[in-house]
Amino acid sequence: MYKIKYLLTILFIGLTSLSVVYGQSVNNDTLRVLAIGNSFSEDAVEQYLYELADAAGKKIVIGNLYIGGAPLSLHWENIQGNKETYRYRKITADGLKSTHEQVSILTALQSEPWDYVSLQQASPLSGKFDTYVEPLAGIKHFLDSVQGPDVKFIWHQTWAYAPNSTHAGFANYGKDQQQMYDAIMKASAEAKEQFGFDLLVPSGTAIQDARTTFLGDNLTRDGYHLNLHIGRFIAACTWFESLFGEEAPTDRYRPEGVTPEEAEVAKEAAHAAVKRPFKVTKLKVKALGQEIAK
Repeated sequence: MYKIKYLLTILFIGLTSLSVVYGQSVNNDTLRVLAIGNSFSEDAVEQYLYELADAAGKKIVIGNLYIGGAPLSLHWENIQGNKETYRYRKITADGLKSTHEQVSILTALQSEPWDYVSLQQASPLSGKFDTYVEPLAGIKHFLDSVQGPDVKFIWHQTWAYAPNSTHAGFANYGKDQQQMYDAIMKASAEAKEQFGFDLLVPSGTAIQDARTTFLGDNLTRDGYHLNLHIGRFIAACTWFESLFGEEAPTDRYRPEGVTPEEAEVAKEAAHAAVKRPFKVTKLKVKALGQEIAK
């Protein structure tokens, strides 16, 4: 009897250990998403995505490995040197936010049993597929070796600049928004196909869709980073629908500073982009009691 009790105790301890990773309980009903990115991933996942999930009754853990302006080549360089150069921002399943300085990609990968790991290119190079190839090959091989077969990979499709953007990288596209958008679409489609990403989050198309409405081209705060309210909310709605397979619950949550009409645009733009990730949909939305299409 003593021997049976001893074996049962060891089994219980073993199962308990398997259910804890770095001091955090592993709940199968919690989705865990880590972005390896820059300020564009900050715009997309650090604001409003958690709140949308919470409004829908879904549990999510969000991580963002941040270096401002970081291209894929820098992420690959940091992986090779195991460099502790990231600001690791995290939102727990309880909504608690924390920031950890000087963190490596490997450390962040090991901090949670991630379901998804997201990658993106720096915005000036987002439409230049030739800049993707070498670093993505190395990064994907590394992630596969560390994360194993159960983790899925996301390609985050970023957005074109505003027409009046003064970003130096806009010159790569003749300072033309349509040319930049088209280049991003081509490059992101190639990335998904050639590197076998499990999911594409079409933030770039969602922003472009929203630009066809009464919102116009007022979705950035400096010509390239998203507006702190509606711009970021559109991206969050796009991530929500891409991850959970249902439209964002904008009737239950919208940020302060976003009107009901703008929230409707965010939901519709995200939904259209998820359905047609590489092509603009001209949206019809109700604004101030009128149905208009720009």
